[in-house]
Amino acid sequence: MPKPIRMSRRSGVAAWAVLCAAGLAATAELNASSAPAPQPEKPVSAECAERIADIETQLAKAKQEDKGDGMLVFSRVQVGTEDDCRDDLLNHFRGDQ
Repeated sequence: MPKPIRMSRRSGVAAWAVLCAAGLAATAELNASSAPAPQPEKPVSAECAERIADIETQLAKAKQEDKGDGMLVFSRVQVGTEDDCRDDLLNHFRGDQ
């Protein structure tokens, strides 16, 4: 049976450090390459822009009245329309635009 190759501690630590650095570099490269491409901004329709402006007006009015409950509820009047503005509302109030 052949004797195993002996390695000094210094060589072992150096090899471990090199492998860790290579792993971190590879991880950083993979994370950078897998970042999603930014989506082009879709213009907001006039109906959605009007709806967003109405909601912001209601929010400003509620802030002025300062009811203290911290909740403002909106109900959807038009159900099943082709342009329901859901994505535009989410993008606007999340701060994406």
